[in-house]
Amino acid sequence: MMLLFVMGIVPALVAETVVVQSYESRALSQREIRVRNQCDILIDQLLKKDYLAHPDDEVINGEFDMLAGIYGGRILIINSESRVIKDTFNLDTGKYSLSREVIDCLRGKETSLYNEENQYLEMTMRIRRREAESSSLEGVLLISVSTSEIAASKVILEQRGSTILLVILLLVLVLGFWWSGMVVQPLQKISEEIEGISEGFQDEEISVPDYLETELITDSFNRMMTRVRAIDDSRDEFVSNVSHELKTPLASMKVLADALNMNPDAPVEQYREFMTDISEEIDRENSIITDLLSLVKMDRRAADLNIEEVRINDLLDRIIRRLRPIGDRQNVELILDSFRPVTAEIDSTKLTLAFSNIIENAIKYNKPEGGWVRVSLNADRKYFYVTIADSGIGIPEDSVDHVFERFYRVDKSHSREIGGTGLGLAITKSAILMHRGAIRVSSKLGEGTTFSIRIPLAYVA
Repeated sequence: MMLLFVMGIVPALVAETVVVQSYESRALSQREIRVRNQCDILIDQLLKKDYLAHPDDEVINGEFDMLAGIYGGRILIINSESRVIKDTFNLDTGKYSLSREVIDCLRGKETSLYNEENQYLEMTMRIRRREAESSSLEGVLLISVSTSEIAASKVILEQRGSTILLVILLLVLVLGFWWSGMVVQPLQKISEEIEGISEGFQDEEISVPDYLETELITDSFNRMMTRVRAIDDSRDEFVSNVSHELKTPLASMKVLADALNMNPDAPVEQYREFMTDISEEIDRENSIITDLLSLVKMDRRAADLNIEEVRINDLLDRIIRRLRPIGDRQNVELILDSFRPVTAEIDSTKLTLAFSNIIENAIKYNKPEGGWVRVSLNADRKYFYVTIADSGIGIPEDSVDHVFERFYRVDKSHSREIGGTGLGLAITKSAILMHRGAIRVSSKLGEGTTFSIRIPLAYVA
């Protein structure tokens, strides 16, 4: 609304002021030119008839009176001694005129003065013979002409301009209210639909295609709602999975404990077997809780990172040495290829956990005999790269995109046999993303899996 006011009223107001001032300036200029031309003719005549010496010439006096009457003004003829020899008002004849304008003109400077308050234009002109430019001044013609008709015309223009401004103002107001309604209506629709969604969290999308802007707003809102629903679904699924994973060991322990309570005369061997199973389920429960706590820590902001300068070659070497006994038990060879020394700014604890999870999975899901896991380290000027490849059972194509999801297992029955909580790769991805890194996986069923990791050498918060 304010924009319409500024765009409509201000230019019109400026235009009115410019037009009125231009008219006044042009009218005064034309009036001055006409009066000076007519006075030049009179000066030539009075010089020819030697009027300054004989001011009683009726013809010249009549022309002076006629010119003064035409312009509603006054004419004074002043000789070189500053004495008034002709006054069309017959007030100052015979007196001396010592005004600044007369003195300046006698010194050779003609003047022109516009008195807006009293509405008259006063000019002085030198009386000298044109054929004798070097001759001295013989006198001054002082003429004052009325500009009341110019002032009246100016007032009329201002009144008409004000009328036009008033019309424009009304048009701007009407157009402004109409335009505001047109703009606000789609926004009100968006607000109403958003309010409806917020009250019932409806699944339908909003659509207000009235303008390009409202269409862009609704599209952005719909994309945001899609993301919110996806996050909400993921949260529900995560809670469901956590509940299921925590409940399963408890259910197993409950069954074992009930079996012992119902058979108090059970042999010692059975008691030991059942207590061993209960202990294993407790360990499994503890493992799930530990991984959940690790995942919660990974979900925090990167401000929780303990960044330090670490030699990545030594970090990977320590991980390989720690996991080599597990590989030896499963007859899996662990290989580390370091192509160059690499030092980076990282949180060594979190990245150790991330790399360990991948390597340990590669060992667990490897071939029964003669398998291998190869860890490669390389770097350029900006990133370091870690590749972890194995000769394991591989991942089905339809599962590759889901391996980083929480509690996702490619083969649930096999995963139960070798242990694990289904949170390891989710923890790994979170740790790498906290370092502004990236991870991707490629795999073929029965041919092994390769994890490719890229992390900046210099950490930027």
